[in-house]
Amino acid sequence: MSIASSRRVFLQCLLVLPSLSLRALYAQQNAATTGNGSIPSGDLMQPAELTELLHDPGGDKPLLLQTGSHALYAEAHIPGSEYVGAARDGEGLKALENHAKSLDKHQFLVIYCGCCAWDRCPNIRPAYQQLQALGFSRLKVLYLAENFGTDWVDKGYPVARGR
Repeated sequence: MSIASSRRVFLQCLLVLPSLSLRALYAQQNAATTGNGSIPSGDLMQPAELTELLHDPGGDKPLLLQTGSHALYAEAHIPGSEYVGAARDGEGLKALENHAKSLDKHQFLVIYCGCCAWDRCPNIRPAYQQLQALGFSRLKVLYLAENFGTDWVDKGYPVARGR
């Protein structure tokens, strides 16, 4: 291969790779924000957005429900949030359903877990689907890409500890 053709191949790679990288990044972001189709991106809330909302004195404050493990909740949780049980199994979903019975279906709710990476969380999708099935019309899900520690605690957002 001549130097000219090597340069041509190199330049073609420089043109093609960014396009492939952008497509891969878009696909990854789309999969993460849609929860693989189970949670529409419009129902997701970023940590910075929730923090801003919680600090807005005139804003509509959501009821925050933690749907992960009790150990995680006891270690650190968003101040004012309520622990409702890990939603990954029938017992946890029943606890969530029982808790939801006392709530207004039009109340602004934000649920979160943060036990692990978003795409592997066993709790958030079942909790979302349960609350949707129960008819909650103002339901949002806190998007924690890595976990609660990385995406909330390490960013310096407010934290409460203990039961």
